[in-house]
Amino acid sequence: MTAFLRDPTDIVPAINQFRSTEKDSAMIMSMPTSAAEGISLTVIPFRPNAVIGTMGLPTLLQLVPSPKTEENARALKHAPGVVRRHAEVRGLVQRMLKASQKGRNVTSYASYIASGVNGDHGAAWSTPPITLWLDGEPGALSDELVPGTGIRTISVTAGSPVVAIDGETQVTAWHELYDAPGDFDCSHQRLNGVRVPFELYFGLSVEDARQIFYDRNVEGVPVAKNLAMSMDQRDIGTQLAHRVAAAVKVEHEGRIVPFSKFVQSRKRQLTKRDPELVTLSALRVLVITALHGRTGLSLSSSTVHEGDMPPGISVRQAEERLVPVLAAVLSELYPQFSARNAVSAPAVLAGLGIAVHQATGWSASGRPLSVEELSGLLSSVRWEREARYWDGVAASANANGVLNFGGGAKDSGGRVADALLHPDTEYGRKIRGW
Repeated sequence: MTAFLRDPTDIVPAINQFRSTEKDSAMIMSMPTSAAEGISLTVIPFRPNAVIGTMGLPTLLQLVPSPKTEENARALKHAPGVVRRHAEVRGLVQRMLKASQKGRNVTSYASYIASGVNGDHGAAWSTPPITLWLDGEPGALSDELVPGTGIRTISVTAGSPVVAIDGETQVTAWHELYDAPGDFDCSHQRLNGVRVPFELYFGLSVEDARQIFYDRNVEGVPVAKNLAMSMDQRDIGTQLAHRVAAAVKVEHEGRIVPFSKFVQSRKRQLTKRDPELVTLSALRVLVITALHGRTGLSLSSSTVHEGDMPPGISVRQAEERLVPVLAAVLSELYPQFSARNAVSAPAVLAGLGIAVHQATGWSASGRPLSVEELSGLLSSVRWEREARYWDGVAASANANGVLNFGGGAKDSGGRVADALLHPDTEYGRKIRGW
């Protein structure tokens, strides 16, 4: 052994040389190939710079910060640079949430969403797809995952600003719900299973993103609120209007048919060519004023829930009383509807509802009426659409005597009610031709 080493001190440099060689060998390694890091989304392109898909709710909340937080100047001052950058980009293409109707709607929207997630609405609930804009280009876009389907993945690089240019109120509501699910009787477990539909635009200039914001919010024709209310199947007024229309049976062309056959539910106004005789929104006004009296005029464009019922009256009690009374009134006035007289105008129906309210048994003011007394008051009314009866009461007449009932329920409903209930007044005599 000694002969082999010749000099025992030679072992130290030999060991050091071996260790150095081993160390250098361990340090030499190939670097990973370049790969996009960030949030990966499965999408389908529908334009060269736009895709659609769904993402999990936690992913959406990570991708798009809460607008409420970004409008908090104190919190933003101490926020990370990425958040401040996002707030700057958002400010270029979005309106303010704070102190606006949009902002005030967030909590009620969150409550609606929570009810949907909890299953309270069954299948009858929906939130529209959120329109997102990525300020810049995606980190990567894969080839088709399944040939011929268009399905691929897109990667959004961490820190890239993504702004909701349409659907921001919904995004804010999701944030509010996820931040405190217990406040809405929901849970993170349920929310984590939610999928949110979206469309994502990228590679667009700020000007293009602003234009999309404008187009989405202005070019589309908004639904009139009264018409929207008439489509709300959870609204008590709409429910009762449908039940009343179904309860009335009338003779038409030799057959007995439900009055609902003549109720237009998709339009706010009727034309002379429409086969229907009254709109659902107008019939709903009749129901709401019959339920609440004069205060119903201010509720005609609001959703009516169980908590909005008259004191001491349940939904069931209201239905049991209102449906037969209103059905009797509509049956009696069907010839006037059929002749397309003034009775179908929303203002006239609003006043008629106030008069019916006096026969409900829960009216808190005015003289209570029996159904027979109410029928007697209505039987003497001239329902023809003529200026000598309705000008100044429910409508206005032009120089040629043509009536315009465009004033609406809130403007004229009270006058119509006074005229119906008080025959000896000026308006009461006018609509009776006395």
